Amino acid sequence: VQEVASLSLVSSACDVVSAASASTKESPPCLGCVCAAAERPVQAVTEASCVQPLLATLEPHVAAASEYASKGLDKLGEKLPLLPKPVEQILCDTKELLSSGVAEVKEAVSS
Repeated sequence: VQEVASLSLVSSACDVVSAASASTKESPPCLGCVCAAAERPVQAVTEASCVQPLLATLEPHVAAASEYASKGLDKLGEKLPLLPKPVEQILCDTKELLSSGVAEVKEAVSS
């Protein structure tokens, strides 16, 4: 999970979602209350000490799954060079590519 979260594309997407969530909570007061109510159970589970024994039992399985996931992410990173890039960079590159393509089409049509 940490490896996926550290990818620029994922972390910048999470930042965008987080900012949207924060602004949504501030707009209509009733929506903010609904969001807060939905977050409370998640916070309670993550803070609960009763989860620790379960995590200790599952730790070897989680470690094995983590190793497989890490290998899969490495292979995915080789095939998708977009993953290490932030969302803003991908959007900028895409706009430049489209702009140059449109310019080429305009030039071909005019000639």
